[in-house]
Amino acid sequence: MVESSPADKDIPIADCHFHIVDPARFPLPGNCGYTPGPDETGTAGDFMACMRIHKVTHGLAVQPSGYGYDNSAMLDAMAQSQGRIKGIAVVPQDISEQDLSRLTDSGVVGIRFNLVNFDAGGLDTTRAVRLLEQIRELGWYAQIQSKANDFPRLVSILTKTRVKVLLDHLARPDPKLGVEQPGFDQVLRLADSGRVTVKLSGAFRESDVAYPHADLDPFVGKLLAAYTPDNLIWGSDWPFLNLSEKPSYRQTMECLQRWIPEKTQRRAVFWDTPARIFNFG
Repeated sequence: MVESSPADKDIPIADCHFHIVDPARFPLPGNCGYTPGPDETGTAGDFMACMRIHKVTHGLAVQPSGYGYDNSAMLDAMAQSQGRIKGIAVVPQDISEQDLSRLTDSGVVGIRFNLVNFDAGGLDTTRAVRLLEQIRELGWYAQIQSKANDFPRLVSILTKTRVKVLLDHLARPDPKLGVEQPGFDQVLRLADSGRVTVKLSGAFRESDVAYPHADLDPFVGKLLAAYTPDNLIWGSDWPFLNLSEKPSYRQTMECLQRWIPEKTQRRAVFWDTPARIFNFG
């Protein structure tokens, strides 16, 4: 049976966090980040089929750590999408202006700094500051995957460089420590900058309880109050890498519907906000 979408039929949807993993066409180097196993592939064709099933119109592909700096698989998917998919790349800190320009022309809108399982010190160098400044000049986003408890040391560089920021997976709080935990309070204060957008994604990674991951409800409530739906977006995290038990795509959508029952606000997160900030047509 084909899994159907629970989404409102009249709300367009942008999936703002998914990965392309296609080792048959784009071999994985096997020496960086998390290397997906044989059962963790997710090709461009697979994702476009998923988009059709779930009425997803646009997407933001995110370079997975296992491909390192080789963004070829993601760029190929973007090229096939006729503008419906944009991308967040991973690049070396000494990347040239010409290479950044080429990525812009391909539809890349930001750079990912994965401090969890790729480069823990990726924002700690002088060259990283210059890269953030380049991102700001391009109008791109710095997308950050970091545990919430890392934010006390990250806030100063993000504030200093005035770069636009995307925060992965609810900013990755620890549910056991509550909403007052160090780091998450910094995340909430970053909302005042007007330059930060948080992804309501990856609940199955952060939660300590089974679906529907109710232990994250207080964190989502705080994020909604601080950021409002105008600065929140949704992502599935398909094809659900590095997990012992995978969620269904439908469940990731249902999490957002439960968190945001009011339809106008839900439309903002599913579509209006990503359409505005990523210039989706």
